[in-house]
Amino acid sequence: MAGLPNAAASPPLNPVVSQLAWMLGTWVSEPAGEGQFPTIPPFRYMEEATITHVGQPMLNFMFCASNAETGKPMHRECGFIRIKPGTNHVAFISAQNTGVVEVEEGEVEGEQLSLTSNSVSRISFAKEPHVTQISRKFRLTPEGKLEQTVFMATASQSLAPHLHVTYRKVTS
Repeated sequence: MAGLPNAAASPPLNPVVSQLAWMLGTWVSEPAGEGQFPTIPPFRYMEEATITHVGQPMLNFMFCASNAETGKPMHRECGFIRIKPGTNHVAFISAQNTGVVEVEEGEVEGEQLSLTSNSVSRISFAKEPHVTQISRKFRLTPEGKLEQTVFMATASQSLAPHLHVTYRKVTS
């Protein structure tokens, strides 16, 4: 019976996702991220973003946010980032602890990824007002930090700034 592959050995990055290699690693927010929306008070949060691969033609991600003052867990999001082979067309597939599941699509240009939702679904008892659209941008800064900016729309509010966070890389 063949054993499992050595978990310590990292497989080579699938060439299909090589355009996204700049995103790989574990990143922590520094300074705290800032959240806002017209219907809620502004807030600050800490976040760890882990973006990995297992040799498949996609990246895996997990974002874990906590309250900057209390450390209490907040938003969790996990999923996959795929590229249509031979193009710069990217899909970002996400499941969130709020009961929202979404597909965002967009393009990678150099060290910037711009995405807009084309599908947002939710559990039947999700908190209202329901999210109807997400737009986000990732970029690698000249200082080597990862920046994420998120805009959101709900059933009662048009697309507006929601989150901005800058991460420092802690592991490759």
